[in-house]
Amino acid sequence: MSDLGRHVQQVLDELVGDGAERGLQVAVVHRGEFVVDAAAGVADPATGRPVRPDTPFFSFSAGKAMAVTVAHLLVADGLVGYDTRLAGPWPEFAAHGKADATLRHVLTHTVGLPALPPEITAADLGDAVGVSATLAAAEPWWPPGTATGYHSYTFGFLVGELARRLTGLPMSALLRDRVATPLGLAGELYFGVPEPELPGLARLEDAEPPSADSPVPGIASWQLRPAASFGNDPAVLTADVPSVGTVTARAIAGVYGALLDGRIVDADVLGAMSTPAFEGTDRLFGTPARLALGFPLGRIGAGPDEPPTAFGWPGGGGSYAYADPRTGTAFALTKNRLAPSFATAQRLADLVTAALA
Repeated sequence: MSDLGRHVQQVLDELVGDGAERGLQVAVVHRGEFVVDAAAGVADPATGRPVRPDTPFFSFSAGKAMAVTVAHLLVADGLVGYDTRLAGPWPEFAAHGKADATLRHVLTHTVGLPALPPEITAADLGDAVGVSATLAAAEPWWPPGTATGYHSYTFGFLVGELARRLTGLPMSALLRDRVATPLGLAGELYFGVPEPELPGLARLEDAEPPSADSPVPGIASWQLRPAASFGNDPAVLTADVPSVGTVTARAIAGVYGALLDGRIVDADVLGAMSTPAFEGTDRLFGTPARLALGFPLGRIGAGPDEPPTAFGWPGGGGSYAYADPRTGTAFALTKNRLAPSFATAQRLADLVTAALA
């Protein structure tokens, strides 16, 4: 184990020992090599089953990186371009002024469909075709391409339906065949967990009772507020929902590492993932938004002197993964105690950045 690996392991053991965390994983790839693959704590308090490096965690929007990767692969295959209109392969999507919406708009969260319509509930997530049809018929909150706002669950269904129209395959199959299997990550990277694998997942728990109130009017609370009951629901875990994912830290770090070293995409695509494509104010939260094609830019907790070259996705409850082309580093943290902050992720990411930058 590297010195950094030992240091990270000590911090994880401390976090579990003092009760701040129940179970968690951290993995780091630096210039193509795993330098950290650490785990600590309990995956399932009911049985005492420990967290191992191969224990998958439902990690909410940290899984968006996998959908983004598939989208860029479709472009690399020549099946679609960033400025291809969705209504080309998906004619129904042109309804209500969405005819000019493009893949670029999806990747920058500027399509104008930040929320699933109220008639869609969490119980409907397993019907990807039905959810996508509802989105195609929906009226956008703003004209596509004119503003940005976090597309929490709609993002994955937009990418997924476009992919299905182009390839005939669901996102779960594309993730397995184009990403997980070639990278040797099968069994640790899922959109939709096979039912026989459910007993091996980490069980989530709430650090504090989740609020039933939505932070944004017009969007159901479950779309924006993580809750353990949602992430432990077998119907959710087995559904092919490409906005969220079930992963190990080493698997999602492995994906980011492969993006950096050219095993998945070329340098031009990596540039599209790590340079600004849209900047503005998030229409949902009123916060500054600086987006590349598929990712927000800048590391959580980065200081003012740290260049905003990192790209990645946080996951509700505190999971986080990112890549930084400047340092050749890919970082991932998964955890099962859902907290309202990213304090643990920031602490570990700061440690890794200080060691490797």
